[in-house]
Amino acid sequence: MDNTPLRILLVTDAWEPQVNGVVRTLARTVDECRAMGHEVEIIHPGLGFRTIPLPTYPDIKLALGAREDLEARFKAFEPEAIHISTEGTLGHVARRICLNWKLPFTTSYHTQFPEYVHARFPFIPLAAGYAFMRRFHNAGNGIMVATETVRQTLEKRGFNNLSPWSRGVDTEQFHPSKRGIDGGVYKDLPKPVFAYVGRVAVEKNIEAFLDLDLPGSKIVVGPGPQLEELKRKYRNVHFTGGKSGDELAQHFADADVFVFPSFTDTFGLVILEAMACGTPVAAFIAPGPKDIIPGSNAGVISDDLKEACLKALEISREDARAFAEKNSWRACTEQFVANLKPQPRPERKRFWRRLRRLRRRG
Repeated sequence: MDNTPLRILLVTDAWEPQVNGVVRTLARTVDECRAMGHEVEIIHPGLGFRTIPLPTYPDIKLALGAREDLEARFKAFEPEAIHISTEGTLGHVARRICLNWKLPFTTSYHTQFPEYVHARFPFIPLAAGYAFMRRFHNAGNGIMVATETVRQTLEKRGFNNLSPWSRGVDTEQFHPSKRGIDGGVYKDLPKPVFAYVGRVAVEKNIEAFLDLDLPGSKIVVGPGPQLEELKRKYRNVHFTGGKSGDELAQHFADADVFVFPSFTDTFGLVILEAMACGTPVAAFIAPGPKDIIPGSNAGVISDDLKEACLKALEISREDARAFAEKNSWRACTEQFVANLKPQPRPERKRFWRRLRRLRRRG
């Protein structure tokens, strides 16, 4: 692919004001694409579509009856590269348009959807979830994955055309300087402070952290459908609710260890955000942590999460920060753009000229 700026169409069911790793990744990628000279159009549920909340995950809105609107947006923007980021209703409509119009497109595998569904509805087998995901993604011209572990897992499950798309961190927003000298946001709590930051939902396996016998204090930072249930069950744990901006960075930085108990994430962007604040990470041996942490000198992974938490207390905060500084959003975005599958320039011009003629006749 040449270096000529592209018109990139991004279709996603996950977008602001949602707060999660997928949205942060997409937003930063869009910002970097535009800084590189690319023109980016985003189709997301907040564009006036009729929506319903996703069952068990009401923060995510599913757009309904969007086919005609999406077709009009495709024609108006005339994209040169199309990326479908999520497997929701908008993603499925965009996929169908691309297949009907014979437009190349790429997708990305952000979440372990089969594991998420199985965690909420155990009667739905993993094989059914993977069959759904395989059908969606293999229809495209390439699937972007965050880690080697995810690539190997999907390859064994029959997914095709897999390519790497790593993640970055804002090392200015998440910085050791946000750590308070007197304990900061946790100044009145017993030390050490072990903190989880992220969505409070069953698939995040937070109870594995909250059940640990650890010294000091346990903190849960974030919103989510399981928040009220866990607050009732764990009276000795401090729940802060959702945080953003500098306040979020302070909650990362003032912790002594960031605990990441999830087995279902494909990467875990919060791992890099904690490290950027100088906070070492403790995690299970799972996709995401086992791709990021070994050899980083910035965290500990173990089948025994308590052991990982206690060992992480011995890690230098300077080493955690140094590792995070190696992961820039610009490098990740360059990888994303290189993975796109635009039509050859003459072919795409002919295609949109034909479509314009048909539209005029209509």
